[in-house]
Amino acid sequence: MHFNTWNLLFTGMVSSILLLNLVQWNIYRERVYGFYALYMLAWLVYFSLRINSFNASISANTQNFVRATAPIFAYAVYFNFIDSLLQLRRTIPRLLHLFEWTRIIILGYILLMSVVCFADGFEAVYNPAHTLIRLLVIGLAAYAIPKISRLQGVIPRYLALGSSLLLVGAIASMLMTTGQFYKINPDSFLFSPLSYLEFGILGELICFSLLLGYSQRQGAIKSAIVEQELAREREKHQREQIEVELVTEKLRQQMSVVQMKALRSQMNPHFFYNSLNAIRLFVLQNDSDNADKFLVKFSRLMRLILENSRQEWVPLVNELEQLQLYLELEQLRFGNKFNFSIEADPTLSKEPVSIPPMIIQPYIENAILHGIAYKKSRGNITVCIQRNTRGLACSVEDDGVGRKRAGELKSKTVSSHTSVGLKVTEERLQLIGQQTGQPTQVIIHDKVNAEQEPTGTKVEIYLPMM
Repeated sequence: MHFNTWNLLFTGMVSSILLLNLVQWNIYRERVYGFYALYMLAWLVYFSLRINSFNASISANTQNFVRATAPIFAYAVYFNFIDSLLQLRRTIPRLLHLFEWTRIIILGYILLMSVVCFADGFEAVYNPAHTLIRLLVIGLAAYAIPKISRLQGVIPRYLALGSSLLLVGAIASMLMTTGQFYKINPDSFLFSPLSYLEFGILGELICFSLLLGYSQRQGAIKSAIVEQELAREREKHQREQIEVELVTEKLRQQMSVVQMKALRSQMNPHFFYNSLNAIRLFVLQNDSDNADKFLVKFSRLMRLILENSRQEWVPLVNELEQLQLYLELEQLRFGNKFNFSIEADPTLSKEPVSIPPMIIQPYIENAILHGIAYKKSRGNITVCIQRNTRGLACSVEDDGVGRKRAGELKSKTVSSHTSVGLKVTEERLQLIGQQTGQPTQVIIHDKVNAEQEPTGTKVEIYLPMM
C-alpha cells in the first residue's frame, strides 16, 4: 500500500473518532472530552499536511512550523487529558509538577519555532531543537508510564497501555528516520517512519476510546446507584411521613375521646344537682333576685362549656370568663363561704392567646370540694395565669384544710364522690404534650405554716399556648 493511501485512511479514521468524541462532549459536557478532541485535532492537522491536495496551497515555512509544533502541542494537551482522568494533584503530584514545567518548555519551543520558521538566518536551529524536544517528551513518557501503571483501577491500565503504544510508535519513527530505512522503498507505507507513529497513535486512540467508554459506563452505574439511594431515601421519608400522619391521626382520635370524657366529667352530677337545688331553694325563699342571677350565670356557663368542648384550642379570654362564671356559681351555692380572685398577666391581653379548654376548672373544683368545703371559716381561692418561657404557668391556690386532712374527713363520710375529672385532665395534658411537642406538667404543693400545720394547697399547671 502506498503511504499516501494509508495516510488518507488514517486521517479518515482519526476524523471519525474525533466526530464521535465531539458528540460525546456535547452530551456529557466533561472537560476530558474537550482535551481528547483537541489532542486528536492536533494530530489531524499534522498528518493532513502529508496529503498532497492540502499541502500544495500552504507555504513551506508554514508547513515546517506545523510539522515541528503540532505533535509537541498534542503532547501538551495530552498532559491535561491525563490530569483530568487521574487527578494527578491527588494521585501523582510529582508527575503533575513535571507536566507543568514541560508545558512551559513546550511554550518556549513553539515561540522559538515561530522565529526559526518565519525569520531568516535561523534554519540551523530547526533540527537540533526539534530533536531535543522530542527526546524530552520521550524521556518524560518513559518516566510517567510506569508511575501511571502502578495506580489501582482499569482507567490507569488503559491509559498506560495507550501511552506505551504511542511511545513505541514515536521511538520506531525516530529510529527509522535516523537509519533512513524509508530509502529502501519510499512509496511503501511499511518503510515510512510516519506510518509507525500513526500505528502508535491509532492504537492509543483505540485504548483511550475504550477508556472513556468504560469511564462513562462506570459513571452511569454510579449515577444509577445514587438514584436508587435517593429513591430509597424518598420512599423512607414517605413512609416516615405516613407513620407520623397515622400517629397524629391516632392522637387526634384519642384527644377527641378524652375531650368527650372531659365534657361528661367537667361538671360532675353533684354540681348539676346542687345547682338546681340552689335555684329551687332561692325560689322557695322568694329570693327571686338570687334565683335569677344564679339561673342566668348557670345557663351562660353551660353554653360556654358546650362551645369550648368542641374546640381543641379556645381564646384565653373565653376560658377566663368560664372560670369566672363557675366560681361565682359555686360562691353563691356555698353561701359565700369563700372569696376568689383571677389574676392574669396584662401582656396576655395585648395579643390573641389560645389554650386547651377546660384544663384549669377541675383543679378549682377540687380546691372547693376538698379544701374550702371542710374549712370552718371563710376561705380564699386565687387563680393566677402568667407567661413563661415554655408557654403559660397557671396556678390554683387555696387556704383550705389541705389534702391530708381532707382525705381523713372524706373517709369518715358514708358516701363520698370520687371525681374522675383530674384523671381525665392528666390524660389530656399528656396528649397535648405529644401533639404540640411542648412539655406539660402539673405540680401540687402542700402548704404548711411555721408549725408544719397544713394551710392549704397550691397546684401549678404548665400549659402550651398558641
